[in-house]
Amino acid sequence: MPINFLAEPIISFTILLIAIFIVPPLFERLKLPGLVGLLLAGVLLGPNALNLLNSKSETIKLLSDIGKVYLMFVAGLEIDIEQFRKTKNRSIGFGTLTFLVPLIAGIVTGRLFNFSWNSSVLIGSLLASHTLLAYPIISRLGVVANEAVTVTIGATIFTDTGALLVLAICVGIHGGDFTAFKLATLLGGLAIYSVLILFGFNWVGKEFFRRSGDEEGYQFLFILLSLFLASVGAQIIGVEKIVGAFLAGLAVNGVLGNSPVKEKVEFVGSVLFIPCFFVDMGLLIDIPAFIQTLSSISLTATIVVALISSKFGAAFLAKILYRYNTSEMLTMWSLSLPQVAATLAATLVAYKSLNPAGERLISEDVLNSVIVLMLITAIVGPIITARVARSLQLVPTKDWKTDSLSVWWESYEQVTEAAEKADNRLQQDYPPFIVVVPIYNPLTQRYLLEMAALLARHESGQIMPLAITKAHLNMDDPQLVTALEQSQQRLKLALEISQEFNVQISPKIRIDDDIALGISHASREQNASLVIMGWGNTRNLRARLFGSLIDKVFWSSHCPVAVTRLLRSPTEIKRILVPVGDLRRVTIGTVRFAQILADANQAEVVLLHVSDRQTLSHQITDFMAQLSDIANQSKLKVNTNILTIAGDDIAKTIIEQAQAFDLVVLRSVRYRTTGGLAVSEVTTQVINNLKCSIVMLGKPHS
Repeated sequence: MPINFLAEPIISFTILLIAIFIVPPLFERLKLPGLVGLLLAGVLLGPNALNLLNSKSETIKLLSDIGKVYLMFVAGLEIDIEQFRKTKNRSIGFGTLTFLVPLIAGIVTGRLFNFSWNSSVLIGSLLASHTLLAYPIISRLGVVANEAVTVTIGATIFTDTGALLVLAICVGIHGGDFTAFKLATLLGGLAIYSVLILFGFNWVGKEFFRRSGDEEGYQFLFILLSLFLASVGAQIIGVEKIVGAFLAGLAVNGVLGNSPVKEKVEFVGSVLFIPCFFVDMGLLIDIPAFIQTLSSISLTATIVVALISSKFGAAFLAKILYRYNTSEMLTMWSLSLPQVAATLAATLVAYKSLNPAGERLISEDVLNSVIVLMLITAIVGPIITARVARSLQLVPTKDWKTDSLSVWWESYEQVTEAAEKADNRLQQDYPPFIVVVPIYNPLTQRYLLEMAALLARHESGQIMPLAITKAHLNMDDPQLVTALEQSQQRLKLALEISQEFNVQISPKIRIDDDIALGISHASREQNASLVIMGWGNTRNLRARLFGSLIDKVFWSSHCPVAVTRLLRSPTEIKRILVPVGDLRRVTIGTVRFAQILADANQAEVVLLHVSDRQTLSHQITDFMAQLSDIANQSKLKVNTNILTIAGDDIAKTIIEQAQAFDLVVLRSVRYRTTGGLAVSEVTTQVINNLKCSIVMLGKPHS
C-alpha cells in the first residue's frame, strides 16, 4: 500500500475509528478494561507492527491532544463536589496523606535509579494521584454513603490538583533558565488563573444555562468552549493544558450536575476522543525497548511496589488518625490504587517535554514502567475493592414510618417533619396528591391510568392525564389543529377510565416544543407528587446520542417518576417482587412504593436480596435484620416477605425468581453511562429479559 495513501488524514482517522469500534468490546468480554485493548491496538497499529499509524502525524497529534485534555476534563467533571463538602476536612487530610506519601516514595525511587531531582519529583507526582475506577462497584454495593468511601472520593480533588501542580513546576524547570523569580511568577499566575477558571467559569456557566433554557445544543457547545478556552489559557500562562482542562471540569461540575448535557459531553469523549489518546499511548510503546524494560525489571517493579505500599501506608495512617476499621482502610487503599487519568496524561506530557539540549523529562523506561503500573492497578484495584467493600458497614436511612406516597422519596428530616404534621394537622391541610399521567398511545394508556388511579385513591388524591402536543410556528396550523383534536379524544377516553375508579380527574392539554420538558413543566405547575409514564424506545441511535424521553424527564422532574411496562391490568397484580441490593434512601423508597401499591391492590410483596457467595454469614444476617425492620416499620397491612439467595449472577437470579411474580419494581441507578436510559448493567439485563410487568422508579434529578 502506498505510503502517501496511509498518510492521508481521513485514512488515519478511519483506522482509528475501526480500532475504537472493535477492540474495547472484545476486551470487556474477557473481563479486561477496554483501555487495555486500546493500548494494545496502538502497539499493533504502530511502527513496530503493522505500521498503519504514526504518532508523529498531525491527525494523530490533534486527536491525541484533544483526548488528553478531554480525559482530564472528565476527571474533574466526575468528582462529586457534594460528597467532598460533606467530609471536607477529612478528605483534605486523607488527600494530603495519599498525595505526600506516594510523592516521597516516588522521589526516593527516582533517586535510587540516578534520575535527577526534577525527574524524581515528577515520578513522585505520577504516583500521587488516583482514578476512581471502582466507583460503580461501591455504588452497586450500596456503600457510597460510608464515610471512608466519601473521604476517598473527596481526596481525589486534592491528589489530582496537587499532581498537576507539581507537573507544571517540573515541566517549567526542565525547560531551562528557571529561576526562583520565574517560579514565583508561575505560581502566582497559576493561582490567579485557577480562581478565574473555578469561580468565573462556574458563574458564567450558571448564567448561560439559566438564559439558554432547554437549548441543549448551545449548552453542549458552551461546555466544549469552556474546556478549550481553559486549556489555551493554561498554555498562555506557561503551564500544561491538562491543568486548565481539569480546572474547567471542576468549574462546570456544579453547572452540569447529572443533566443530559453532561451525558452528551461524556458520551462524545468516551466513544471518540479519549480512546484516541489511549491508542496514541500504544503507538509510543517501542516493543524492543518495552521488552528490555521488563527484562531488567528492577525499575518497573520498584515503581509498582512503591505505589502499592505508599498508598497502603497512607490508608493505614488515615485509619489511625480517623479511627477507621480494617475494612474501611482496605477500601480506601484499593480505591486510591488505580493510576489512569491524571497519571497517564501527565506521563505523556512529561515524556514529550524536552529541554534545550533535547533531553526528555522522563525516560522511555519510566514511560513503559508507568504503562505497566496502569495495567496492574487498573485491574487489581477494582478486584480488591469488590472483595473488601462488601464488609463495610451499610448506612441505612433512618426511620421510615410514613405510609404515604407523598413523602416516600424524601430525606429523613422531611419524613419526620411530615410525620409531625400528620399528628397536628388535618389531612385536608396538605396539598392534594396529584399523579401526572402523560398519555399518547391508546393501547397502553388504560393500564397507566389504572395504576395512577389505584395510587391516587390510596392517597385520597387525583390524577392528571396529560396530553402533550408538539408546537408549530403558527397556532392555526392545520396539523396542530388535528393534533389537538386527537389529544382531546385521548383525554375523553382517560376520563371514562378514571370514572371507573371513582377518582378525581383533571385532564390537561399542553402545547410545547419539547415533550419531556412539557411533562416536567406541567408537573411542576400543578405541584404533582408523582409522574407515571409508559416505556419508550431507549435503545435506538437517536436516544443514545440525544437522550431518551424518559432520561430527560428523570433529570428535569421535581418529583419521582415511575416508568412502567404493564402487561396486564394493575388490578390483577397480586405478587410484587422488589430486588434490594442496599439500604440507601432511594432503595427504601422503592420498597415503600411497592408496599403502598400492594396495599391498594391487596397484593403480596417479596423483597429479594442476592448476596455474593463470598459475603460472610453474619453480614447477610445483619442486612436482613435491618431490611426486616424497614419493611415492618410500615403500618400498612401488607404481607411482606424477605428472600435471600446466594449467587454471583445477580441479573440471572432476579430473572429466574421473577417468573413467579406479576410485577417487578426496580430503581434507576446511574453509573457514568453514555446516554440513553441511564441504568446499571444489572438493571439493563433484567429489563431486557423479564417476561412480567415492570415499574422502574427514579428519584428527582436521577
